[in-house]
Order: sequence, then C-alpha cells, then structure tokens
Amino acid sequence: MVNGLGVLGWGIGGLEAEMVMLGLPCTIALPRVVGVRLTGALPHGSSATDLAITLTHALRELGVAGDFVEYFGPGVSSLTVGQRAVVANMAPEYGATTGYFPIDSHSIDYLRLVAARRVDADFVQAYARANRLWFDPRTDRVYSRTLEVDLSGIGRTVAGPTRPQDSLTPGAIPASLRAADHGEAQPTGEARGGGQLPAFPVALAAITSCTNTTDPALLITAGLLARNARRLGLRAAPWVKTSLAPGSPAAARYLARTGLDDDLAALGFDIVGFGCTTCIGNSGPLPERIAAARGAGQVEPVAILSGNRNFPGRVNPDVTMSYIMTPPLVVAFAISGDAARNIETEPVGHTPAGRPVLLEELWPSQEEVAAQLAVGVTADDFPDAFAAAHASRAWQTLASPAAPRFPWSPDSTILRRPPFATAAVDGLLGDYTASPLLVLGDDITTDHISPASAIPADSPVADFLVARDESRDDLNVFASRRGNWEVMARGAFYSKTLGNRLVEADAATGTTTHADGTLASIWEVAQRYEQAGRPVVVIAGERYGTGSSRDWAAKAQRLLGVRAVPAASFERIHRSNLVGMGVLPLLLTPEQRASLGTIEAGDEFDVACPPELAPGDTVRVVRRTAAGERVELDLVADVQTEQEAQLLRAGGAIPHILRSVIDAA
Repeated sequence: MVNGLGVLGWGIGGLEAEMVMLGLPCTIALPRVVGVRLTGALPHGSSATDLAITLTHALRELGVAGDFVEYFGPGVSSLTVGQRAVVANMAPEYGATTGYFPIDSHSIDYLRLVAARRVDADFVQAYARANRLWFDPRTDRVYSRTLEVDLSGIGRTVAGPTRPQDSLTPGAIPASLRAADHGEAQPTGEARGGGQLPAFPVALAAITSCTNTTDPALLITAGLLARNARRLGLRAAPWVKTSLAPGSPAAARYLARTGLDDDLAALGFDIVGFGCTTCIGNSGPLPERIAAARGAGQVEPVAILSGNRNFPGRVNPDVTMSYIMTPPLVVAFAISGDAARNIETEPVGHTPAGRPVLLEELWPSQEEVAAQLAVGVTADDFPDAFAAAHASRAWQTLASPAAPRFPWSPDSTILRRPPFATAAVDGLLGDYTASPLLVLGDDITTDHISPASAIPADSPVADFLVARDESRDDLNVFASRRGNWEVMARGAFYSKTLGNRLVEADAATGTTTHADGTLASIWEVAQRYEQAGRPVVVIAGERYGTGSSRDWAAKAQRLLGVRAVPAASFERIHRSNLVGMGVLPLLLTPEQRASLGTIEAGDEFDVACPPELAPGDTVRVVRRTAAGERVELDLVADVQTEQEAQLLRAGGAIPHILRSVIDAA
C-alpha cells in the first residue's frame, strides 16, 4: 500500500520475516519492470476500485508474475494518494511483486495531512527532487514491457464470481451467475419473513478490506448513497447480513463527523471492527433463512464485498460465488438483495409507496463527495488513531512469560512446539520414490491449503479438539489455532472447493485416496505414508498458492510429508514459503502436464534431485503406473537465488537458522 505514496515496498511471507528478524538477508532475483502508462482521468461514477479491478484483469492477461509494476504517464497526476494506494494494494491480485507510483505533489500533500507531526514534508520533496525521484509526467522511462490504460474509459467494474481478475460490468453479473451455477438454483417459493427469496440471494454484503477503505472518497460515497436511500425509505433486504469493517479507526472518525455513520447504520452497515473480518472468512454463519434454503437446494447464496479476494469458500465456507466491487455498490446490492438483478437497468429497490428507484438516483455527485471530504477528513484523525491503538490497556497488561525460553505446555490446544522447530532436521533433496497425496487443478489458493475461517464442527480438527475437552460448539477459527501445529496439519486442504482429482466429486471434504485404494482424511493418509517411510508429492496447476501470504500453507504441507510440489506455476510468496520449509517447487510445462494424463493414487514418482541443488537446476521425475507405464520428465526447480538453494539443502529456514545459532554459540 505504501507504493501509492512513492515508497517502494513489497509483501513477504511470515517465514521470510522470521529469517530477517534472525539475521538472514531477504533476497530476490532481479525482476523485470513493467510500465503501465496512464492517460486521462476517471469519469464521474468510477472509482479507484473500478480501476484496480480493471488493471488486475489486464495485468493478469499480460502476465506479470514476479515483476515490478510502475505507473507513469499524465494520468498519474489525476489520481489521489488514496486512489493510488487502492491500486497498489491489489498487486498480489494482479500477480506482481509490487505496483509502484512515483512521488509528486499529491504525495507531499498527503504527508502534510496525515503525518505533519512526524514528517518534514518539505525535506521529503527536496530529497526526491535532488535524487531524481520526483515524478515528471512528460518523461517516459524504459521498461521491460509497457501497457497503456485510458482512465477516462474506466466504468463501473466488478470482479467475480470466483477470482479477482475476472472483471465484468455490474450488468453482466446475472449472466455470470447463471453460467457458474449451471441453472441449478431455483426461487424458494416461500413468502415468510419479507418476501420470496431470489434464486441468488445476497447473503453477505460487507464494506471491508484495508484496500477499499484506504481512499476516504470510497467510504464517503457509500455513506452518501446510504443517506439518499434512507431518505427515500429504502432498507437492506431482510435476508442480507451486512457489515462495515474499515481498515483504520480514522475512517470511523470522518464518518461520524459527517453523520454518514448513522446513514450507513440505518441500512445495517454498523462498524463491526477494524481489520480482517469478512475478507478472511470471519463473517460468521449465513443468515438462518438462507442457510435453510441452501440446504434444501433452493438457492445459491452470493457474497458482495469490497475486499481483495473472492475465491470460492473464502468469505464463507458455504458461499462459492462472490463479487468484489466498490463500497457504494455493496450498499446498492444490499438494498436489492438479489445478486441476479441488473442494477444498471433495473430498480435497486422501491420506496414505501412502491415507486421504483434506479441506481443513478442514489449515486452522489462529485461535488457532494468533495464537500463531505472537506468536512470529514482532518489531519488529527490519523495520528490520533495510531496513538489510541498503541495506548491499548488490554495490550499493555497482557501477561507474557519472562523465562529465557518459552515454557511449552503439552496440554495446550493453542500453543504447541512444532516438530520443524529443531536443528536436527535433514534436507528433503536427493533421490526418493513418492506417492501422490493430492492432484489439484488451477488457482489453488492458500485458503484451500490452510483455511483461516471457522473450524467446522464435523471436521477431523473438531474431533481432535473435542477429545481434548474443547466444546464442539465453540472451536473458534483456524487462524486462532496457528500456534498449534496439530490443528493446522489436520486442517490442511480442508476445503469444500479443493477439487482433489484422486477422489470422486461427491467424496467427503478433506479426504484423499491412499495407494491401496482406501479413502480417508488427508491427515490420516499422510500419516499412513509417513509410518511406511514413504514421502508424498502434491501435483498442481497454474497459480498454485494464490491469495494470502499464509506461511502455514507451506508449513502444513511439510507436516504432511510433502517433499516436492510439481505445478504449472506458483504464486510468488507461496513459492518462497515452500522453499523456506524445505519443500521443493518444480515447474511443469504445458506439454509435461498433458503427458502426465490421469494420475491415480497407486502411481509412484521417482524423483532424482541433486543433493547440491543450484538455482534453475533440472530434476528428473519418472512417473510409474500400476500397469507398468512410465513417463519421464525433466522439471526445472523453481529456485531463484543461492540462498534459496541453501535453505533447501538445510531442510528449511528454521533448521538453518537454529544450526547457525548453535554453531555461533
């Protein structure tokens, strides 16, 4: 997000952060730099969210995985720092390492607004000019590749129903829903509780995400749309679960100052907290009425959110279709209650007198938004919000052990010492024969691999915790148990939308097939392989590990005995995390992927990996079937630096660091 301000930065995984904290450098291969030339200005009715979604689609089409993206051209000057931050923060969604905006007068004005007490904005400007970092819209730089985007052509844009790069207009949502659902959802026909449920009811409507609450204009516009709707007597549909979770308490301050918090609350958008809520799956259960209708096969619930990611099951395990959009559109869809309604041409809702109300009647003008911004946003909001957070009495009084080493408790269900936290671990390179644990398709996310949402009461994880005196009705979320490796390993790949090709489509969630043909939980099958001394591999498609930079997605695979992951491509941070856990990422070309054909649980993979692996080395992999067929492949190790190769040889980052500490003692 700081890239919107002119500070070059990029996300790293938890393992990389631990490495830096303990003295190892953070290394990357020299990236390509892709230039995006912006011209024109955003028209009325279009927002930074619309631009971010449009760019996400365009840059995914171009292919910028692992690249730096830099925005330049005369259109940059038309964007505020808040708008730039929205675009920059979507860099993981368009696959880039970073999306950078240069320093200009907007950057300096922003510093004067939010950091006047701590930063000398004049000095920053002088430094940027002296070091040739100051943005000149007339100067074209030299880039590896370039893409041109006319801001004046950006209209209202949403993304969905399953990926943030799948952009479309709001009017195209109905067709995309029918295509994704294959026409299976039907209206319920029940009339209780305020009208018949539509086939695609809006189950969740959430104004959320650090990205879309970075730009105050987005929340102000949503508040004004809510005010206009309230004046006309419109309300959110009774079956919609609404919420507002700004990324910062500063947002609550300017919404309160303008009175727009009351208008949003009148439509159900009360502030539920600050930080990760619906975005990461902490939406709670579906409304009871929708859950019952879904269970009866009568409806397919849809989530509407202003977040970054909409992968199936991410915002709620029972929601497979979600749409990302700008906050005011979230309010409009909450009023509509019907995701399959074309709100570009059909009424958003009706007044108590029955008059239809169109979206354009509710949408505020640019002048209205500017007037509320002038009233609402003040320089004191930002430092005061930071100071209040640091002054938290609950945090200051939190008890912590004072011993030189952490006192692990074997009875704890929250904090358990993981088996990989030891120096006595061997590397996973060399020659071996492995069995396939899972065979997966494209776009497997870190949510698929290591869920963060509520722990299902009927899952193996629930059984494990209940056996240790936990209540099946109050197991909390996976994210709260990340200190317990036994929970996280048992929860790995527990996803209704995983699509493991080693099992039938109707197989129970979180199961796979052992080489002997028996079906069991992924954890149980992995344990059987471990007891037999057999390593396992996971075979995957494009963009393996997309989504959140969740280090437990790599840790869990290591705990399941995964030694290598052949995949068509990897998302940047997950690839790095796999290396950090000593798991070897291998690249499958389209031809190699096709040559593997249908993989069976009884197949075996002979892996011949050089013990002294170097970046870009080739690894011979031979697939053998029960029928005696052989497929020989030379796969490129997706290892980019010598430090990564060193970590793989050492068995991962944590053993490497521990051995270094021991050797230095």
